Amino acid sequence: MAGTDTAVTTTTAYLAQAGRELDDTDAFIARTITIPDLRPHDLLVRVHAVSVNPVDIKSRNSMPSGTRQLGWDASGVVEAVGPAVTRFTVGDEVWYAGDITRPGTNAELHAVDERIVGHKPTTLDHPAAAALPLTAITAWESLFDRFRLTPDSTGTLLVVGAPGGVGSILIQLAKKLTGLTVIATAARPESSDWVRSLGADHVVDHRSLAQGVQNLAPDGVDLVFTAHSTGNIQTFADIAKPFAQITAIDDPQDLDLLPLKAKSITWHWELMFTRAMFTTEDMIEQGNLLDEVARLVDSGTVRSTVTTVIPGLNAEGLRAAHELVAAGTAIGKIVVS
Repeated sequence: MAGTDTAVTTTTAYLAQAGRELDDTDAFIARTITIPDLRPHDLLVRVHAVSVNPVDIKSRNSMPSGTRQLGWDASGVVEAVGPAVTRFTVGDEVWYAGDITRPGTNAELHAVDERIVGHKPTTLDHPAAAALPLTAITAWESLFDRFRLTPDSTGTLLVVGAPGGVGSILIQLAKKLTGLTVIATAARPESSDWVRSLGADHVVDHRSLAQGVQNLAPDGVDLVFTAHSTGNIQTFADIAKPFAQITAIDDPQDLDLLPLKAKSITWHWELMFTRAMFTTEDMIEQGNLLDEVARLVDSGTVRSTVTTVIPGLNAEGLRAAHELVAAGTAIGKIVVS
């Protein structure tokens, strides 16, 4: 392989098969694949742990036929580097969320652009680290790129879908790095306990969202982060202040934003894959922010959101993880190691 320091040319990948249910034993299969030549900025990483995100579920469900190498969160060790790599050397421990336009991390060896990779927190093992990259990037970009918050920012932030992976790290970042008051949505006692443990100031039931928020913030909230927008636009319009901002990460169908117009409410989209998909000039900002999150983890400022670790980075382990995430009731993150 051009630009690498290893003679290894193949690896084992764990591929999702189209047309299979998750209770089918062959929903995922192991296959030997050829490792492509590394691009100039690529790292070849030996993957020690991955996590499963809703994007994995969506990608598997949308496969029309054949197989696909899924997975975008990973923690591992650099085995080889491309000729233009400057930030890492062989043997470095790294974490990252990958690039949706390239093969995923569900493999023993995986190639990834160094500019979207960070140095793994030294205080976390690989499973705890693998829980964070995709959700941390999403949360960071939502707070600091979309909302443009600073350490001096105040006001009220509503987090819809707070017990999930992104909400779980976003609450921590908002409470530790800004002056915001955070209202989190949760329906079950265990979900409420979880988001409170992460720093949420208040918890409301998403099934009575408008009333719950209005009881806490009768004048409205300044910011809304949402992982569940379908059917909620009018509610957001009702509970947000004039000139409020909303950032969404989900894929709502037939979205009608007209109810937001009267209050001049700003709607943002957040997709953490955008920088890598379009090779933007600031791609390295994802690597930089992962390094910053690692520093926050190592200082004890934020913690991993892993709640379940499935042993066995293999086809069966991935099938079991997908089952848990697809159920839609998971708290925090599901990791396969």
